[in-house]
Amino acid sequence: MTTRSRLLVVIALGLTLQAVSAAMPGIVLVEAEGFGEPGGWVVDQQFMDQMGSPFLLAHGLGRPVADATTKVTFPEGGRYHVWVRTRNWVGQWVTQHAPGRFQLAVGGELLPTTFGMSGSEWAWHRGGEIRIDRGATEIALHDLTGFEGRCDAVLFSRDGAFVPPNDLAEVTLFRRRALGLADEPDDEATFDLVVVGGGTAGTCAAIAGTRSGLRVALIQDRPVLGGNNSSEVRVWLQGATNGPAYPKIGDLVNELEQARKAHYGPGNTADIYEDEKKLALAAAERGLTLLVNHRMNEVDTRDGRIRSVVAQSIVTARRIRCTGRWFVDATGDGCVGFLAGADWDMTRKGHMGRCNLWNVADAGVPVTFPRCPWALDLSDKQFPGRAGKGGVKRLGGWYWESGFDHDPFTKGEYIRDWNFRAMYGAWDCLKNVDNVYPNHRLNWAAYISGKRESRRLLGDVVLNKEHLMAKHEFADGCVVTGWKIDLHLPDPRYEKGFEGDAFISRAHFTSYPTPFHIPYRCFYSRNIANLFMAGRCVSVTHDALGTVRVMKTGGLMGEVVGIAAGLCQRYDCLPRDIYAEHLDALLALLHTGIGKPPRMVTEDGEELLLAPVPSRWGRNVAAESVLATNGSRDEVKHPLARCIDGVIAPSDNAGRWLSAETVPSWLEFRWTSARSIGAARVVSGFRSGRKITAPIWDFSLQVPHRGEWRNIPGTKVSGNGDVDWRCSFAPVTTDRVRLLVTKTQVNVARIHEVELYVPEGGRTTGGK
Repeated sequence: MTTRSRLLVVIALGLTLQAVSAAMPGIVLVEAEGFGEPGGWVVDQQFMDQMGSPFLLAHGLGRPVADATTKVTFPEGGRYHVWVRTRNWVGQWVTQHAPGRFQLAVGGELLPTTFGMSGSEWAWHRGGEIRIDRGATEIALHDLTGFEGRCDAVLFSRDGAFVPPNDLAEVTLFRRRALGLADEPDDEATFDLVVVGGGTAGTCAAIAGTRSGLRVALIQDRPVLGGNNSSEVRVWLQGATNGPAYPKIGDLVNELEQARKAHYGPGNTADIYEDEKKLALAAAERGLTLLVNHRMNEVDTRDGRIRSVVAQSIVTARRIRCTGRWFVDATGDGCVGFLAGADWDMTRKGHMGRCNLWNVADAGVPVTFPRCPWALDLSDKQFPGRAGKGGVKRLGGWYWESGFDHDPFTKGEYIRDWNFRAMYGAWDCLKNVDNVYPNHRLNWAAYISGKRESRRLLGDVVLNKEHLMAKHEFADGCVVTGWKIDLHLPDPRYEKGFEGDAFISRAHFTSYPTPFHIPYRCFYSRNIANLFMAGRCVSVTHDALGTVRVMKTGGLMGEVVGIAAGLCQRYDCLPRDIYAEHLDALLALLHTGIGKPPRMVTEDGEELLLAPVPSRWGRNVAAESVLATNGSRDEVKHPLARCIDGVIAPSDNAGRWLSAETVPSWLEFRWTSARSIGAARVVSGFRSGRKITAPIWDFSLQVPHRGEWRNIPGTKVSGNGDVDWRCSFAPVTTDRVRLLVTKTQVNVARIHEVELYVPEGGRTTGGK
């Protein structure tokens, strides 16, 4: 990980927005998401594209949360008029109730106005006047209910006639000016690959791209990676990995998978999802810039290609531009493709919805719960967990799902809040109508929705149900499915009275012949030339999405896309060209996979990560050669073929070839026709405890010349200390290469792997 990428992680997780703005005299704007101490409030960014900004949410499950506080610098003292941008989140359904109430304190003084009382849409609400001294003053959001109160921003104005704008375009421009932000985004860097979306698919794509030798940016709009498989949403991984066609595809997904399988109920705890492990895995990758807490919301497309994307900090609103050669849309919602003008489709009515999982727990003592007349009235309705099998175990599971008939974007907050109303209505009914579970309390609920379906970007192949049922074999089939066709629709047992707004689903399963492999052509856009896709926004129909949408399958897509992007760099081409011209190269790399490079401790105690060689080196042709040597120590225990078996694990002494106990010793690589060799890698050494020691010391690479062996310029080495020695050189065309070892520890050459590379465009005159 570069110093810069570490800095970006710190920025994304640590900065707060406190001092505002000399840019507009008499105006002080404070964004709620930038509060220095959020207290019990949480940052909600899910709907910022629709309402303009992240906001703070008082997600207390019916218990008021701790105050959110921050210090604000006022450039001048005097009387200020106060505005708060908020809404009554149930006002679109009921107007006589307002569960999300809160107050604002300025300098320790609570304003008399109660916010969240009116207005079903996001808008500025007057908070009265207050005198404020020049300098730093603390302001606080004081929650009154714990029932999802929300605050977007607080504004102080010296001008009593000033009314802040609320139109999305106008308020966006106003924010930038009031916060002193530049009209144009800052240029962050130029990358080979820009991945947007840090769920399982995007994380795998970014790491696979990095391990393929690319400079990669990973943009994620939450502080954690994993998406639905994070502590924020808490859905465990499902699907298959390491399928029969390409058993190495899935190794990276397995690195991400949590140690324990989660389950429903209070045992589905945050620690199971190992957020820190995922972040650490990505942060450890050299060449990966990790931009957490940044939301992509602008795309620059020219002549059918994406040039750059803009990512906005969730915390500070600072925007940065990331330029790239290739891009991956792993947002799940097809956001990059949509903004770029990619062809897309979406099932408008009857699509799968979104969940906000929740659970209850036994507190061991009596616990009361307030009545919720603003929630769904379920007093005369059945729902899972009421008067039937399962009890509390059936509360808050995957089938508590809504949004089937609503636009998942324009009605996103509506859908999430409908899930809240269903949860609070069910618990109110159980506690206060049925008078059951006297010692139980609401224990946890996700405020970040777990989505199943929205936009699907279209590629050269649109996978459909007929392909699956007929077990259609695609020449580029590469990602094994591991789930039945699983479509969620409203459960008719609970739909009466909520037609068009059902909140309980039923899974409809359809089996098809397996194993089935999704074609690579589903993973790139058919009209945006440099756009890949991975995850649930790939090129499939609504029915086919039912099987490909699970997260392990999405992770496999990410692995394949990251490998394909590496080939795009090698051949200086576009994603479609990989299928059209370099499919054999892709499929060959899929057999190798993109698993975790081994870590070693060298003789001097330095931890060493065996990173892949640069993709520009081209193709390793050592494995295509016939090997010879002047002597092996034990051909049965340490066969010569281990030098070219593609397995590089120097921490395992059993995986090496050993020369006879004498030097000089040599290995000869011979092909049936000439190769143009331009780079080499030699991994050698001996494991002693945790350390890797004793690589070959003095050696050279040689080619035949007029009946003698001549050193390749630049490859003669004396006193080598690198376990993983690498070298590129002016290409030489030859049908034979010899590794000559002249000095080692105890006269034995211990070699794990030799790789010899034909560079891009290098000559291969025939043969294997």
